[in-house]
Amino acid sequence: MSDVAYQPSMLDFAEQGATLGPLAGQLRRHELSRGAWVDHLPGWVRGSDTVLDTLLRDVPWRAERRTMYDTEVDVPRLLCWYAGGRPLPHPVLTAAREALTRHYADELGEPFVTAGMCLYRDGRDSVAWHGDTLGRSAHTDTMVAIVSFGSPRPLLLRPRGGGASLRFPLGHGDLVVMGGSCQRTWEHAIPKTARPVGPRVSVQFRPAGVA
Repeated sequence: MSDVAYQPSMLDFAEQGATLGPLAGQLRRHELSRGAWVDHLPGWVRGSDTVLDTLLRDVPWRAERRTMYDTEVDVPRLLCWYAGGRPLPHPVLTAAREALTRHYADELGEPFVTAGMCLYRDGRDSVAWHGDTLGRSAHTDTMVAIVSFGSPRPLLLRPRGGGASLRFPLGHGDLVVMGGSCQRTWEHAIPKTARPVGPRVSVQFRPAGVA
């Protein structure tokens, strides 16, 4: 874990537990190219320090290794996967998944089922450019909703094949949803940083069959 302690906000001290703000009329949609879009809502989860504490303490985080250029290397973050039917570690996450399924029912066409979690321990942890298409056809659109807890880190997006990148700052309790063709035609990443940053947990809700 990082030596930099996370600093709770005054709002989090005032709240008696975590709650969700409204989605309708609050999300800001950013239209991208080739049918992709991103919705962004800062501060969707209120009282989010309680959620972060639970995630850091109770989630069975695991380290993974993968082969890269004929060498096995550490994955630069810790991971945990909650398949459909597995209870989530905090009730506000269950409420968030249900609220997102209701809000995006027409565009999603299916419920959010799984929750993938990543723990970025400090600025050395990251995720490389990628799109979440595993298990889906290269011609099938899907949606991924991400709720962020802890120290702010930027989410970068760029068109597949190259192009200028976009930057979405993700802070404590923020929501970002990538939809339309975003997973097929764009890539996203969390870059490393030399700045002293504390831990961040990313919770990614996906439909069944997407990883």
